[in-house]
Amino acid sequence: MTSASQASRASLSKDGRTVTVHIPVTFRQRAGRKQILTPAGKAPWSPSARIDPALIKALVRAHRWRQMLEGGEYNSSAELAKAEKVNDSYVSRILRLTLLAPDIIEAILTGRQSNTLQLDDLLKPLPALWKRQYSALLEP
Repeated sequence: MTSASQASRASLSKDGRTVTVHIPVTFRQRAGRKQILTPAGKAPWSPSARIDPALIKALVRAHRWRQMLEGGEYNSSAELAKAEKVNDSYVSRILRLTLLAPDIIEAILTGRQSNTLQLDDLLKPLPALWKRQYSALLEP
């Protein structure tokens, strides 16, 4: 797409009574709902909080599993994975979420995370430094 076709444009009907505005947007299906994403570099449609249940569920799971391991309920992540009926590598990736910077966790819990942040982004290897995590995940 060229920058000209990405820009919003308006047209007036022949009778001069109707204005049609074309605005380029992207629709994304998230958690069973459709989400409208604005073009890169543009202000979001709605500044309201967007609480993502998948991100919150993963954070809760990570901290719950960590408590189970540290409390001695399970001796290893493999044992925990078997009890939870999930893959051991998934448990390991989810457990890494307990190492997220507190401001990132707060942003997710209050719905202030980036509109494009998804669980897959959190499950990728992240920097150990919290400042770099914030730059990688929350800054546009």
